[in-house]
Amino acid sequence: MLMSLHIVCPHCHATNRVPADRLGASPNCGSCHQALFAAQPAELTESHFNRHIANNDIPVLVDFWAPWCGPCRMMAPAFTKAAALLEPGMRLAKVNTEEEQGLAARYNIRSIPTLALFKSGQEIARQSGAMSEQDLVRWAQTHNK
Repeated sequence: MLMSLHIVCPHCHATNRVPADRLGASPNCGSCHQALFAAQPAELTESHFNRHIANNDIPVLVDFWAPWCGPCRMMAPAFTKAAALLEPGMRLAKVNTEEEQGLAARYNIRSIPTLALFKSGQEIARQSGAMSEQDLVRWAQTHNK
C-alpha cells in the first residue's frame, strides 16, 4: 500500500493527499490546480496558520518577521533560496508580525527574525536572528530528525 501525505496548498489552503513517492514530481492542488511546491515561502495569516501547522504531514519552518526589520529584509532572499532547497520535504512559510500580532503574541515572539520549526502541529525548534541560506538549511535539517 502506498503511503500518502497530507499537504496544505500554499495558495488556496486546501488539504491535499499526495502519495509520498510523488512529492518530488511537482504535484498540483486538487482544488485550485496550482503547484503545491513553488520554491517560495507561503505567506500565512492567522486565519489559515493552524491549518498549515496541524494538517501538513511535512514539517513547516516559519519565519516570523516584520517589514521594518533590517535583519528580516536581509534574510528574506536566503529564506526563499532555502525553500527551493528544502521543498518538498519541508514547507517554508512567513508570518508578518506587524499584521499578525495575535500569532506573534501566541508564539511569544520577542525578537525578529525568529524561525520556528513545527512538526505534527507542535513547535520542535526555535532560533532568533538572521541566518544565511546555508545556515538556514543546516539548522532546519538538523532539527528535523
